[in-house]
Amino acid sequence: MLTANKRMPQGTGLAPVLIRRAPTIELNWDVRQKSRFDATDSSGRSIGVFLPRGTVVRGGDVLVLEDGSLVRVIAAPQPVLHISHCPQHGTPFDLTRAAYHLGNRHVPIELQPDHLKIEPDHVLADMLRAMHLIVREDTLAFEPEGGAYAAQGHAHAHGGDHGHGHGHDHGHGHGHGHGHGHDDDHGHGHRHG
Repeated sequence: MLTANKRMPQGTGLAPVLIRRAPTIELNWDVRQKSRFDATDSSGRSIGVFLPRGTVVRGGDVLVLEDGSLVRVIAAPQPVLHISHCPQHGTPFDLTRAAYHLGNRHVPIELQPDHLKIEPDHVLADMLRAMHLIVREDTLAFEPEGGAYAAQGHAHAHGGDHGHGHGHDHGHGHGHGHGHGHDDDHGHGHRHG
């Protein structure tokens, strides 16, 4: 078994021809959010992936193996709920409202201009349908936002862990209300006119 302990996000810095020629591994979201897993690439090699804790692997990333060879990651199609607004009974803003409610539940969510994708959940599907959204089951690649449950791509550090393993706390002012009872910006100590 070969070991991979380096990830090159989207193959940055590599010649496109090297990325195209690299064997691939198809991984669903459940595997790609783990920092340690085993996989078999398209050329039949067994690979043990050992990345720093909290690393999330995205479709298009390239893993570097111990022998210097490369493996390109493909986001495998998997069951998802595809959520879109209903043109007859709503507006595109309904998707924004849905994303807000899903975000408050820390649900991994893929945001697109005209739809959302989440992992299958019948309770959430019923909630979204009650919001007059169109919810359909599909099998598609799933690339949720980095936000609250991913260590990569965050411009600032988080202190609290809440026991969910994603290191997110609510003291950093993303603009979502949690009943703070004041209208000034967090951390400034003064009001803006």
